[in-house]
Amino acid sequence: MKRLLITALICAASSGVFAQDAKTDSGKNTSDTSKSNTGKGYHISLGFGDNYNNKNDSSITKSAHIYPKGSFGLTFSRFDLGLATLIDNGSFTLSPQNQFLNYRSWKTSNVGFDVIQMGVRFSDGFKVYLSGGFDWTLIRLRENVTILPDQPVLTARQDNIQYSKNRLSSSYLRIPLSFDFRTKENDRGDRFHFVIGPDAGILLNGRVKQISKENGKQKIDDDYHFTKVRYGGFVRVGYGGWGLFAKYYVNDMFENSPAQQGLKNFSFGLTFGF
Repeated sequence: MKRLLITALICAASSGVFAQDAKTDSGKNTSDTSKSNTGKGYHISLGFGDNYNNKNDSSITKSAHIYPKGSFGLTFSRFDLGLATLIDNGSFTLSPQNQFLNYRSWKTSNVGFDVIQMGVRFSDGFKVYLSGGFDWTLIRLRENVTILPDQPVLTARQDNIQYSKNRLSSSYLRIPLSFDFRTKENDRGDRFHFVIGPDAGILLNGRVKQISKENGKQKIDDDYHFTKVRYGGFVRVGYGGWGLFAKYYVNDMFENSPAQQGLKNFSFGLTFGF
């Protein structure tokens, strides 16, 4: 996971440089038909709309203000880095049956980013796009327990081992639908964004990672009863290339495990690349 975070941060930093390709030295936007600037993220257009089928520079300039415009392409954007919180039937305090999931708040995190998107811009201030990416929730457990794989319900075993790291994590394919409202650019080319929409996720994997003197480093993959398909909503508010995000999933975090009914996932933090 550390390698993934380092790679993602490098890509996020690099995207700020690539985003300048769509501007001239005088600071005015150009109409490049192979690349489009999506905030501070980097977006490679593969498809349709905007300036395709234009024959000369004058027609490109004229069509640049014609809406709606469609786009489809690869991207590295909306990189989320924040904290994850478990909400147990409306409470931030875990119920007795969920105490084995007691976690370290400042080490329980959420990480995610988008890698592909398609959308339609209806005006300079409003765009709708569907994107796809990856999302991880990393729960740093306080207790010296092992979440057991291949069990009929979510089951934990109490161990006589002191774990220096005991983490339960899930990875999802995320599919958010975004409604992006933005202001006009200022003199520096930056603008405010307000983005809201529904978010769906498809479970890719669950994992327990433990480190101890007795057993060294251990990784065990299983679904651990994480819900196969999750759904909820998100909001992002930012300026320029960064901002804040919050995500809440309305269905339960675990499925086919009655004791965890009503346990939900809420995440918030920083987001980079609109």
